Amino acid sequence: MPISNEIKEKERRVRDFLKLKDLKGLLLKRQANFSWMTCGGLNLVGITTEFGAATLLITENSKFVISNNIEAPRMIHEEGLERQGFIVKTFPWHEDQEVSIVKELMGEGPLGSDAPFPNAQGLAEDIARLRYSLTQEEIDRYRWLGERVSSALEKTVMKTKKGEKESEVVARLCKEIWKDRIDPILLMAAADDRVFKFRHPIPTERKIDKYLMVSVNARKWGLIVSLTRLVHFGRLPRELKNKYEANVFIDCTMMAHTRPGIPAKEVLGKGINAYKEKGYPEEWKLHHQGGSIGYTGRDYRTHLKTLDVIQENQAFTWNPSITGTKSEDTILATSKGPEMITKPILYPALSMSVEGISFKRPAILEKV
Repeated sequence: MPISNEIKEKERRVRDFLKLKDLKGLLLKRQANFSWMTCGGLNLVGITTEFGAATLLITENSKFVISNNIEAPRMIHEEGLERQGFIVKTFPWHEDQEVSIVKELMGEGPLGSDAPFPNAQGLAEDIARLRYSLTQEEIDRYRWLGERVSSALEKTVMKTKKGEKESEVVARLCKEIWKDRIDPILLMAAADDRVFKFRHPIPTERKIDKYLMVSVNARKWGLIVSLTRLVHFGRLPRELKNKYEANVFIDCTMMAHTRPGIPAKEVLGKGINAYKEKGYPEEWKLHHQGGSIGYTGRDYRTHLKTLDVIQENQAFTWNPSITGTKSEDTILATSKGPEMITKPILYPALSMSVEGISFKRPAILEKV
């Protein structure tokens, strides 16, 4: 799908939203929404900040980018926003003119915003839903990203040696993905007993003896993939192998039920039942089970009261965990079944069939 079609589709969604909400304009300040609306553009300076350094204003008939004079040249020359039909409105960096520029462009018309803004209606969650269903162009970018990060993580972990620090492994992973200007926005690593103690193990200088888990959320063009890989030095203990395979079954069960038109909480329910089936009925309570992904690490973490219904071509990452193991890859929900966006490329594969769907999942790598 040519980028012009992607632009038109996103303009259509926003302007239909304006009519639905009886608004005259929509203000987008968050990095995620900026990247979505500009087909992969970046308004960031710091890679982990929620809000960007330039703002978009979309009205019934026009599109504006509002920026100080520091960021405006890059918005024009590197992000190509004028070529996408945006009108650039610039103000001196030492004068806070954003509010007055918006008022000048909008008049007294009702305004919606994805962030707190004077006289604007906060609509962050509703705006986020506009981007859940990915266009074909986004899917193409997502597939490339998923393959690249899968390969990078597996290549990194396969080269890991006993005695390395968790932080050293993560440093090599960052180097590998930065070659393609992919942002590592979340990194987790745990060696040995830390895998069993902590569900969110930030990397430390702990040295690896026998067992390592590494997780990453990685972003390019605003899109994010999330995945986890594990390595064991020496023969994998049968108890740990069985526990991991049970966890993969739970993950595959959730992925198999991730279909357009299905309430997300029903998928979680299937996962909870799978925990029970495998003999771990309480483990799901020890960590969130994942949910919708795309332009943020999780657009929502699915729980038993989640109201969202899965959309066509919406991305998900489920991350079930049984103490000492974790299964995590990114998928696309389609009417034909789940499409793996991240997947084993260099790793040994574990084949599994759930609900008539065949999955190829990463095994725990054994290094002897």
